[in-house]
Amino acid sequence: MNFCRKAAIASIAICVCGTIPLTPPALGQTRDEGPWWPHAVWGPEDQVGASNWITPEKILEAISLVKTGKVYEMGHIYERGMPLLGSRSFAMFLVPGTPGADSGLVFNEEFLSAEIGQVGTQFDGFGHIGKRVQMEDGTVADVFYNGVTFDDMRSRNGLLQLGVEKIKPYFTRGILIDVAGYKKLEILPNDYEVTMSDVRGAMAVQGLDENQIDPGDALFFNFGWGSLWDEPERMLNNWGRRPLVAQDVLDWIIGRSPSVVGWDTGASGAGHAQLIMMNGIPNMEFMNYRELIDDGAFEFMFVFTPLRLKGATGSPGRPLAIR
Repeated sequence: MNFCRKAAIASIAICVCGTIPLTPPALGQTRDEGPWWPHAVWGPEDQVGASNWITPEKILEAISLVKTGKVYEMGHIYERGMPLLGSRSFAMFLVPGTPGADSGLVFNEEFLSAEIGQVGTQFDGFGHIGKRVQMEDGTVADVFYNGVTFDDMRSRNGLLQLGVEKIKPYFTRGILIDVAGYKKLEILPNDYEVTMSDVRGAMAVQGLDENQIDPGDALFFNFGWGSLWDEPERMLNNWGRRPLVAQDVLDWIIGRSPSVVGWDTGASGAGHAQLIMMNGIPNMEFMNYRELIDDGAFEFMFVFTPLRLKGATGSPGRPLAIR
């Protein structure tokens, strides 16, 4: 079956209201085959998903986009006071060292306590989001990308499968779609649903052709929420009413086969599930597009390397755009 068609069929199992339903679907899944596994392109053993698109050829294509050498920061600084969802935490403490008895040298270290892969600008890996499924034999399993169950990867010290350390580094073409700019707004209104008309309209204004989006490109969306980064209370108080993309936009994204998708806010539950869990497309949240938009830089070389945190569900990092 065609990959995109199979993805669309699989997406029926997920609601689009922003949460992942926990009610088990109809019986019929087996350990070897289910509504979204095995992956139609990368096969049943794959654990790196759409980062498979990052080939030497793709990297060379991305390098050809660099004309000026200007570097843009696409992430926010990690610090106390940044917006944190729910009970997530980030606390860093300075640890001064004791001067050496003979040399007199002094030094500093730091101690960090945080849900390090799920705070600030973050990369969501394949162990982050799954769905509770009733199997053919009547048992219930929490299933993640490519049919891996939580029991398969359960470990006190991290995931045994689908850990973020397996993801390939990103050196690829990046495309920024400025929906807020197209609507002539600093920030999209609460509860706004981004449609394909918005996406195509923004791309047309930016001179981008959707037919020239290639598999493995990185797609980024600006809703204007990056402007709220320095107003954490306002961001968090409105979190449940943040702009989300319509189902046809999710279908369109999946059909383009990107290597990663990024937002200046957080994806909905449906977006998490359909992109990460069903189609192996990692997700980046709380991106920073200020400098790119100021320069009208909507196409660039995108560089990001998730930290090799063995068994982690996600990663912090320093995403960059280079023109």
